Amino acid sequence: MLAIAHSELVQILRNRAVLVTNLVMPVLASAFFIYNRDAFAQLGSLGYVAAVIVFTIGAFSLYTTAVTTLAARRQDLFLKRLRSTTAGDQAILSGLVLPVSAIALVQVGVILAVFAAVGGGPANPALLVVAIVASFTMLLALAMATAGLTRSPEHAQVTTLPLSLGTIAVANWVGITGTESLTLVKRLLPGGAATELVMDTWNGGVPVTESLALLGPTFAWVVVAVALATRMFRWEPGR
Repeated sequence: MLAIAHSELVQILRNRAVLVTNLVMPVLASAFFIYNRDAFAQLGSLGYVAAVIVFTIGAFSLYTTAVTTLAARRQDLFLKRLRSTTAGDQAILSGLVLPVSAIALVQVGVILAVFAAVGGGPANPALLVVAIVASFTMLLALAMATAGLTRSPEHAQVTTLPLSLGTIAVANWVGITGTESLTLVKRLLPGGAATELVMDTWNGGVPVTESLALLGPTFAWVVVAVALATRMFRWEPGR
């Protein structure tokens, strides 16, 4: 698995289009939110800004890059060749998405640390980490499911748009309007409960037990995404 991960990391670093579109642009967008944090906080809260940062990085650095990576490796038959080795399916997929996941986690960690330094830190850092890991796990599982519908890396620019833009839209909707109204609808949407959880851990003032309950819808989306990925993921082109 580690050998596959190292090879994939080299490929990512050599691909300027992936670096700029899926890795650099989310960082610049996050920097924009941090610079204008006071204006955005007036719309929602500092926790809202943190949630948007988490899902901007998650949607593009993690989700979109993972879909593009898996589609590219299937198109060039790299997945097929790997399956002829002694590596198991889980080890292959884990190795391919490990670099993308690690980069996204480092990005969100560094950017949120900067945000905390200039705007005030989270009220519950430990639970914030749980919220981020749960959100990224959901997005990674959804990436594997989406990869099954993606014919090529170029096609990924289309297939990833609904979910990447959708989760960011949900984060903004929940962050600005809260969950006092349409509570169930907002929490059941992908990223809705996770957005509320990030906001709670950053702003504070909410009992931990209530915040932990928000992990339920997020983990439910993970289960759904894994089931879809198991059914829809393709190892070879045209199958």
